[in-house]
Amino acid sequence: MAGVEILPKEYGYVVIVLVLYCFLNLWMGFQVGTARKKYKVPYPTMYAIEAENKDAKLFNCVQRGHQNSLENMPVFFMLMILGGIRHPLISASLGAIYIVSRYGYFTGYATGDPTKRYTLGKYGFIAIFGLQICAISCAIKLLTS
Repeated sequence: MAGVEILPKEYGYVVIVLVLYCFLNLWMGFQVGTARKKYKVPYPTMYAIEAENKDAKLFNCVQRGHQNSLENMPVFFMLMILGGIRHPLISASLGAIYIVSRYGYFTGYATGDPTKRYTLGKYGFIAIFGLQICAISCAIKLLTS
């Protein structure tokens, strides 16, 4: 029985990039767990208080790097899924750039110097902008077909 092709074959690359981001997110979560032990910040404390913990800033930078990635994940996923319908290879490439930039953002932030998060992390803005264009192109194609 022949099926109807809804998504282009290359959409598989979009799926792979989304799964890779899930692995990155899991790794960042483990880094936060490691930082909790190292800097003695027990659960369910979200952020350490500087008056109570001399390493609060170091822990908070690790925590914040992961938290920011979580906050931006729904936008990234939505743009990847929608933009990838019409432009799977471009979206997957932009998604790969975004993943590398998120890694750089997290590792830069985790140094304890928040300004280092933009050394590599700044390229994430370019990737998101490109994904927005892909998603808008998908919408226009749907509306004009």
